[in-house]
Amino acid sequence: MTEPAKQRPEFRNINVLTDLPGYRMPLAALVSILHRVSGVLMFFLLPFIIWMFDKSISSEISYAKFTSAFGQGLGIFPGWFIKLVVLVLIWAYLHHFFAGLRHLWMDTSHAAVTKDTGRRTAAFTLVASLSLTVVLGAKLFGLY
Repeated sequence: MTEPAKQRPEFRNINVLTDLPGYRMPLAALVSILHRVSGVLMFFLLPFIIWMFDKSISSEISYAKFTSAFGQGLGIFPGWFIKLVVLVLIWAYLHHFFAGLRHLWMDTSHAAVTKDTGRRTAAFTLVASLSLTVVLGAKLFGLY
């Protein structure tokens, strides 16, 4: 007697409007997506980073212009907007740094590739990057 054929898995297309809002993404997936987003942000804001670096070290006059951009603004952009862009850059760098260290540790340590460890390291990455961003953002906006 022959065995009945196993039923093959059914693959279907997902509907973005009905299926995705109910999908609960794991914390490690969120950290991975944010790692990519932070890298893209840093790449596209690289001309602004180079401009800031150039203005901060060229001369005393250019440094004065650099610091006045945070208070008075720069061209059509007000000072608060410049500070907000710098705050986003601070978060992007910190998140990319901690997520990169997390990935390096997972690549070198086979014990780190468990579901529980992935969840804990993802939580640490988010907490560390966000808390340092808040501290440096408070300094940037003059709270201390």
